[in-house]
Amino acid sequence: MYGLKTDIALDLPSKYYSLEGYEKGVARWCPGCGDHAVLTNMQKLLREKQLDPAKTVFVSGIGCSSRFPHYMNTYGFHGLHGRAFPVAEGIKFRRPDLDVFVVTGDGDCCSIGAGAWIHAIRYNINMTVLLLNNEIYGLTKKQVSPTSRIGTISNTTPDGSILPPLSPVQTTLGVSNVSFVAQTADWNPAHMYETIKAAYEHKGFSFVHVIQRCPIFQIGLVDELTSNKDAMVYLEHENGITVSEEIAKTFKNKESHNPTNLSAARDLAISQEKIYMGLLYQNKNAPCYDDYGASNLGYTVEQKEEALNRELDRYAI
Repeated sequence: MYGLKTDIALDLPSKYYSLEGYEKGVARWCPGCGDHAVLTNMQKLLREKQLDPAKTVFVSGIGCSSRFPHYMNTYGFHGLHGRAFPVAEGIKFRRPDLDVFVVTGDGDCCSIGAGAWIHAIRYNINMTVLLLNNEIYGLTKKQVSPTSRIGTISNTTPDGSILPPLSPVQTTLGVSNVSFVAQTADWNPAHMYETIKAAYEHKGFSFVHVIQRCPIFQIGLVDELTSNKDAMVYLEHENGITVSEEIAKTFKNKESHNPTNLSAARDLAISQEKIYMGLLYQNKNAPCYDDYGASNLGYTVEQKEEALNRELDRYAI
């Protein structure tokens, strides 16, 4: 009753962000494209974590997947081809209080952006990275990409690709100071969600390789990936990616894997016959370069100028 003294109180958040609060515009990807599933899961993650849109940034380069920032009601930077990582690193280094996500594709990351990608792994700056890999250049209408399989017919390889593909997971695991590498697929949204969630909760460069469908330019590959139940292996471990029992049952094959074992993770990544779904490697103690960027966070402009002038005075003649 009104006016009645009571000890009951509701601890309500000052503001609640709904799923619709993170949505923006209508995604212009092709029907059936795996990007749609990734977008939905990302919006769900932001809602679960109640991330402030004003303190959340999505950075991308060029490609189908790189239109991602346009469909998130947060801050975003749609940058140059292959240059998503330097932009994201600059943002996080100077503003460690922001949540930074990078969405890139197999061409954007593994071709023109390969150099930036390698060093971003080593810097281990605290950000969540999604590599959406459909093994083809989709935005420019079917050219072979660095991850395309041998024999891939494309506009640039009409007789079939002759080079073995680059493995994003194997490459990432081979770089010094790697701290988090996981793999999932767009047609298993529940597993993908838990994988992205685990990546966000990890402090460091969290690399998620999303095997993705392209129903326009990779029709045969889509059918092969989604129908071959023998190829998919669900990685089980108490410190790995955990899904519900119902989702785990959808995997025909399961294997126990300790994600702290880097050598074992590399062995799994090398496999040509199996696709391992889950957390391949995690090192929670790897140093993060952006920790240095927080050293002057909160300083006033005057304090920064004073420190800079004091440092320059050391070199005065």
